Amino acid sequence: MKIAIGNDHAGTDYKFAIISYLESEGIEVVNYGTDGDSSVDYPDFVHPVAKDVDSKTVDFGILICGSGNGVSMTANKYKNVRAGLCWTKEITELTRQHNNANIISIPARFTSLHQAIEMVKTFINTDFEGGRHQNRVDKIAMC
Repeated sequence: MKIAIGNDHAGTDYKFAIISYLESEGIEVVNYGTDGDSSVDYPDFVHPVAKDVDSKTVDFGILICGSGNGVSMTANKYKNVRAGLCWTKEITELTRQHNNANIISIPARFTSLHQAIEMVKTFINTDFEGGRHQNRVDKIAMC
C-alpha cells in the first residue's frame, strides 16, 4: 500500500506520528507536508496529495490542518477525489463504507493524536460497501 500525506503548520506533529505508524505497518508514505510549525498555505500541500490520489499513483491520501475543512475543500476539487472530514472512528468508518472516501481529512485542533492514529487505522482497513452506495458515489463528480 502507498499513501500520500500532506499537512499545514497545524498538523506537523500529527503527520510525523502517523508516518511512524504507517511505516511500522510496512506502508510506503509520500510526504508532501510541511515539516515545520511556521504558518504556510495549506493548498500548497494539498494539491500534490490530491493529484496523486486523482491519478491513482497512491492508494489513499491523508490531509491534516487545524479544522480539516480547508484541506478537504481543496482536495475535493479533483474529479476522482472523495476527501472526507473525520473527527471520530465511527465517522471515519462510514466515510469509507458509504462514500468510498480515498482521502481522510483530519482536524488536528479538534482531535487528539491518539484519535488521529486510530482514525487512520480505521480508514485504511475499512472497505467500501458498494451496492446502493455505489449509485450515490457515481453521482458525486460533476465533470
